[in-house]
Amino acid sequence: MTEVPDSVARQLESHDAFESVADSYRLTTTVFDTTVGATEADGKRDGRFHVTVSLPTLDAAVADETVATVVEDGWFETLERRLEDVFTVAHTSTHEEPVVDRDATEVTVTLEYVAWDAGEGVEDAKALIEYVEGTYAQGIIPGYEYQGAAATLLENAQSRGQQAADGDTESGGMPM
Repeated sequence: MTEVPDSVARQLESHDAFESVADSYRLTTTVFDTTVGATEADGKRDGRFHVTVSLPTLDAAVADETVATVVEDGWFETLERRLEDVFTVAHTSTHEEPVVDRDATEVTVTLEYVAWDAGEGVEDAKALIEYVEGTYAQGIIPGYEYQGAAATLLENAQSRGQQAADGDTESGGMPM
């Protein structure tokens, strides 16, 4: 990736949820591998953002079991359809269609958009990644034992749910 524009780099570096990694940034508040970068944009826009989120396939997330192909395919098609609406949580209205690719063990979600303002662009990156994470969490199918990031998502949701049930109003509420 090329060098991130100064205005975008300043916003990412000052944001407490992002950290610099090589020539890009990653969101530290998600269990998934993420990459956030930007390049110069045309006109008076602050940057063309490039966001990538790597998710395990359903089969890769399930521990000690193989998921039937029909289940895996249905899960992936549902994820793709749900991610078509990802930009509804963003400030930007100038974006490419989301690209959702899958191989045997990983789903890669690629999001590209233009931000007039670097601060809004960075907030959009965070919101978009969190939308992808939430959409993935909604697609976790009961009845399987999960490992890795999917297991962590379930544990976090259960923990937040228990905190809310115990009356902890600082927990962020009930999980999805």
